[in-house]
Amino acid sequence: MIKAPILDSDLCKHLDSIHKDEMTMFIMADGQFRGAFYNGTRMVNQMRANHNLGILETLVLGQAELCAALLIPTMKGREHLTFRYDTNGPAAGFSVEADSTGYVRGYIFQDHIPVEKPLENWDLTPFLGDGTLTISRIGEGMKAPQVGTVEIMYKNISKDLAWYFQQSEQIHTAFNTSIQFDKQGRVIGAGGMFLQYVPAAGGKSKISAQTESSGSEEKEAEANELITRAERAFTAMPSIGKWFAEGGDMDDVIYGLFREFNPKAVLTRDVIFDCPCNAELYTQHIKHLPKEELADIIAKDPDPITVTCHNCGSVYSIPKSALSL
Repeated sequence: MIKAPILDSDLCKHLDSIHKDEMTMFIMADGQFRGAFYNGTRMVNQMRANHNLGILETLVLGQAELCAALLIPTMKGREHLTFRYDTNGPAAGFSVEADSTGYVRGYIFQDHIPVEKPLENWDLTPFLGDGTLTISRIGEGMKAPQVGTVEIMYKNISKDLAWYFQQSEQIHTAFNTSIQFDKQGRVIGAGGMFLQYVPAAGGKSKISAQTESSGSEEKEAEANELITRAERAFTAMPSIGKWFAEGGDMDDVIYGLFREFNPKAVLTRDVIFDCPCNAELYTQHIKHLPKEELADIIAKDPDPITVTCHNCGSVYSIPKSALSL
């Protein structure tokens, strides 16, 4: 990937003053929940710079890539995932990818979303419309990806992703993403949180110990009550984008918001906007085109040939001399 420079000196100064980009993964309630809290302010700014996006487009694709980053904790071993949103709204949708090695990338289908009147708020519902949400996963050694698709329910990227887990995988899951802009339209804070109920992941919890001899209905009621309490705490979260914009700390939210569930941070890792593309890769793709098509490109296209990676916006200039038949 060719990393586009962020040229706004005031923005760079601000980014240097706040908490660095990173993801903290945590467990709570004796292992019955797992979660992740992510500061992706620099990730969203790099994404915006590489794709040269306006405010509305940054909001849509930024939220999508924050969600993709939050899906990394759900991966098993070496895994690659694609999160796709196809809608009939003005934004048309997006395709973003996350990799277990710690990078996200992707693109919005409509580079310039049509806006009929000035925005009154940051509600994306009018721009997303009806459609489908698809998650595709492929792990090491798999010959074909595992694919799941659901109808869009809320026209809200985070809520629809949670809906996907509820419908496709029958797992109680919550996502919250937020991007904070200043008066000049700069992204000064961006991040997200993921929380998932996974009782099988923990050992014998206090609740399970208390209900060992109880009937299944009572156990289910106990679990539902625990989930309700966790959801109540989750929805009490302040604006994540504003929190990071103002220099907020990661641990203050995790240990403050979920204190009644005894949270424990288990891992901190980097997640960045990146892409494995390079000029050599695209040169090889072009050289492997059918001979007639390649000959036509060499004869008629300008020299050098310009190729743009739709996943990261990198532009590569490939001389025709590198494409010799």
